[in-house]
Amino acid sequence: MTPIETIMRTAPVIPVLVIDNPDYAVPVARALVAGGLRVLEVTLRTPAALAVIRAMRDVPGAIVGAGTVLNPDDLHAAIDAGAEFIVSPGLTQRLGAAAVAADIPFLPGTANAADIMTGLDLGLTHFKFFPAETSGGLPALKALAAPFHQVWFCPTGGINQRSAADWLAFDPVLCVGGSWLVGKGPPDEAAITAAAQAAVALRRPG
Repeated sequence: MTPIETIMRTAPVIPVLVIDNPDYAVPVARALVAGGLRVLEVTLRTPAALAVIRAMRDVPGAIVGAGTVLNPDDLHAAIDAGAEFIVSPGLTQRLGAAAVAADIPFLPGTANAADIMTGLDLGLTHFKFFPAETSGGLPALKALAAPFHQVWFCPTGGINQRSAADWLAFDPVLCVGGSWLVGKGPPDEAAITAAAQAAVALRRPG
């Protein structure tokens, strides 16, 4: 398996984390890992994001990546902070080429055939389907995936604990991204661990 596929197959859900206080980083990561979710996507949506990535890297068992990476500057800043993989909401030639050159596991966002073909031209075969629900949901992904037998997906956007199992039952889906696992404000570690355990229970057969 490629490094990004190994990451995608680690757990059925990748928590998508928007954290605005670095002090929350370690408790959140510790609780998620305790619940069985080791792959953590820290979105670059807050000024604290890079500090959060640095802090989470110190949590044993955590595999910490950066999300909402929009351009090569974001990419290099995330790598410098210790990100082990990169997730973007979309795909441009410039960002894709920078990620390939950096030789870091990369999960670019796609919503149509042109996006996927752009990724294939760059040698990429693993994609985020985003925003999943508002881009037509599972029926849209099934139609989109049909011509591309060689690609794999992590749908993200609007998915929750109730709907995740339907997405995971579709063979080209290796995992889903979820923002429902961690609420805003000071982390409740017990609640986060319980939510992570419930997410792990969604693991697809095989």
